[in-house]
Amino acid sequence: MKSVFHKITSFTMALLVLLSTFSFSVAQHYCGDVLVDYSFLGHAESCGMEVQETAELPECNLVKADCCSDEVLTVDGQNDLKVSFEKLSFEQQQFVASFIYTYLNLYEGLPENIVPFSDYPPPLLVKDIQILDQIFLI
Repeated sequence: MKSVFHKITSFTMALLVLLSTFSFSVAQHYCGDVLVDYSFLGHAESCGMEVQETAELPECNLVKADCCSDEVLTVDGQNDLKVSFEKLSFEQQQFVASFIYTYLNLYEGLPENIVPFSDYPPPLLVKDIQILDQIFLI
């Protein structure tokens, strides 16, 4: 039972560390106010309605507003996981060392099951007392 609990706890802690350090980004492409495409891996595809610049008539400077927009949401994970043991004060180091020592010694069992009366034989039956006193379990 102890090993199963230990495995479950270690798996949970590893998953917690993985999820706390995991960073990702979501790219979204909007056409007006409507979400057209989103992507977790890479760039979101456009809808094809972007304003294209034309160089045919340079004297005509018509500017058309672009209705499309790209948005990128980024979730950064935790980068500083390494806690240095040297940064702890002497009292904190002493507490950690004593806690670990007592925790490890908490689960040490006895090498064998000690039975204190194993060296003494049971008393000899001279007469069967239950039959003499006529006491029977029903």
